[in-house]
Amino acid sequence: MPTQYEELAQHLQSRQYTWLITGVAGFIGSNLLETLLKLEQKVIGLDNFSTGFQHNFDEVRSLVSAEQWRFFTFIEGDIRDKDVCREACQDVDYVLHQAALGSVPRSIEDPITTNENNISGFLNMLVAARDAEVQRFVYAASSSTYGDHPDLPKVEEKIGNPLSPYAVTKLVNELYTDVFARTYNFRTIGLRYFNIFGQRQDPNGAYAAVIPKWFAGLINNETVFINGDGETSRDFCFIENAVQANLLAATATNEDATNQVYNVAFGERTSLNELYDYIKERVEPSNITARDAKPEYRDFRAGDVRHSLADISKAAKLLGYAPLFSVKEGLDKATEWYLDNA
Repeated sequence: MPTQYEELAQHLQSRQYTWLITGVAGFIGSNLLETLLKLEQKVIGLDNFSTGFQHNFDEVRSLVSAEQWRFFTFIEGDIRDKDVCREACQDVDYVLHQAALGSVPRSIEDPITTNENNISGFLNMLVAARDAEVQRFVYAASSSTYGDHPDLPKVEEKIGNPLSPYAVTKLVNELYTDVFARTYNFRTIGLRYFNIFGQRQDPNGAYAAVIPKWFAGLINNETVFINGDGETSRDFCFIENAVQANLLAATATNEDATNQVYNVAFGERTSLNELYDYIKERVEPSNITARDAKPEYRDFRAGDVRHSLADISKAAKLLGYAPLFSVKEGLDKATEWYLDNA
């Protein structure tokens, strides 16, 4: 019996909708683009290249047919520009809003720019999508919203105090969409991402995520740093699971599923020490010197929570979300890309 996601894929291949992906040149955005184009969907993409890259487009273009690539229209612009947002939302069925300035450390260093992008820019997109009467506005929320709430696993209805400016912005996004649902009857769904990883996740820069950064370090014989004692744990989620959640959220027909937020994760906890070992195992066959590598431990990072684990039962029940890839399976799928791009 096919899963809900398999049924959706079959439906999309038989009917073309128009999707807007903001942050389309980024890690998650470009993976959404690839999947939708392969499903013969029409895609409008918006990005200002602040954290996205042209080479992500080049890679997607190499993975789809020439005909499928023609379904893609790109707008270079900034979500802080109201006119750009209005232009991008015209005649769109579904919005997948991924554009944001990520990273807890970056928000601590520069909270104003994080606020401009993640709150002002978000509100611009929300208003533009409402005015364009799009069918659904799906947005990237964040597990950082749980803040200092101690319970594990994390359930959507229980959150604590935010621990960083970034977390504040993501909480405000949820508050705005709740108000838009009540005030304008505008349908939205927020996806609280838990440590998404996979191909096209940038391994470079001061704010690179841990998995691509550690792959690059082990491949290039550089020191890998672990914050704290390595027993900090996260619910790492492979990108294809996140893509599934976005498409299911955008097209959900159950009215109870809308105007909600959902955890997007695999539902398992992995410590940083375990993660280091998993990555090392996958690098060793191509780099024998990685066998002798040892991580260097340093202080815990400001704004980080100690443990994170998601309860994904709400997304499973209301969206039909059924993640296919565990951490190890996701790493297996992504290793070749990391080896080629680190």
